[in-house]
Amino acid sequence: MNFDQRMQRICGSLAKNGYQVLLVGRSIKGQPALSEQPFEQHRLRCWSSKGPLMYLEFNLRLLLFLLFRPTDLFCAIDLDTILPVYFASLIRGKKRVYDAHEYFTQQKEVMSRPAIQKIWKAIEAFSLRRFPLGYTVNHWIAGAFQAEYGVNYAVVRNLPRLTDAAKAMANGEVLPIGKPSPQASGEQPFFIYQGAVNHGRCFETLIPAMQEVATALRIYGTGNFINETLSIINKQLLDNKVSVINPQEPAILQRITPEAFAGITLFEAQGHNQYHSLANRFFDYMMAGIPQLCVDYPEYRAINQEWEIALLIADTQPQTIAAGMNKLLADSVLYLRLKQNCLKARTVLNWESEEQVLLAFYRNIFLKQ
Repeated sequence: MNFDQRMQRICGSLAKNGYQVLLVGRSIKGQPALSEQPFEQHRLRCWSSKGPLMYLEFNLRLLLFLLFRPTDLFCAIDLDTILPVYFASLIRGKKRVYDAHEYFTQQKEVMSRPAIQKIWKAIEAFSLRRFPLGYTVNHWIAGAFQAEYGVNYAVVRNLPRLTDAAKAMANGEVLPIGKPSPQASGEQPFFIYQGAVNHGRCFETLIPAMQEVATALRIYGTGNFINETLSIINKQLLDNKVSVINPQEPAILQRITPEAFAGITLFEAQGHNQYHSLANRFFDYMMAGIPQLCVDYPEYRAINQEWEIALLIADTQPQTIAAGMNKLLADSVLYLRLKQNCLKARTVLNWESEEQVLLAFYRNIFLKQ
């Protein structure tokens, strides 16, 4: 909950506009205390920490919690909370909404286990037809849900809030755009990856690519591929070049990211969830005013054709990744053009604009009561 920028933005916007919001999550051993937010938060304590038992226990505890919590509307976040939200809303006669952060059944970690994918697909097929109200992160996923389940979901993109620097630029203040190139500054630049360290994010090829790149990579995050990532770094003897740092709260990342030379946004092509993704980090780098290396997939290509904020690469092989990173390091003209475009794009592609879609969505629901 402390690291979920999308939920913090959504809940914060709703709270700011007069809604009473409660965000419910699962308590995980060793996690930091909840950060202060303008909305209410609650963590459910579970005995099980992983596997099917964890999902079962969490769903049962969530259902019991929702059955007795005063509310006018329930919102399920992804498929792993959709069943308790459905049954609680059905039993209590309340409205329900589905917020699909991703195409859950098309994740690599789900697709690689056919039996597990079949279960989640059955949950998806059962649930989405019963959730006529919802929104997701891009138009392709919305179209896929409409084609398969007949639901017409809104699109609320993962756009970041305007930073103070971006607000100043929007108000006409002249700000420095940063170091023109690592060669000019004489400082050791570093690339940054921020977000989930999960299957399908190309760490198997990104880390070996660093053998051919004469600078550092900092990975901020954790996830279901963290142990494999650390092992690859060790086997490649890249401990002095690639560092993995614990997840940071959004406010801290907003201070760190602008110091990076460029960002990394990579996904495997396997599965619609990866191929049609539109990740938080893609826009977070833009808001920080830094270019990025990104896969040339449809959603990113569409944004880049309009704004050119990233260097797109055709595939995620180590040699392709290394060539792209080295091009950003060597081509100061390209680098400065991308950087300047980031500064322009962030005055348009920001949460302050996107939240209007979210607010209109909920306003329409309650106006129909």
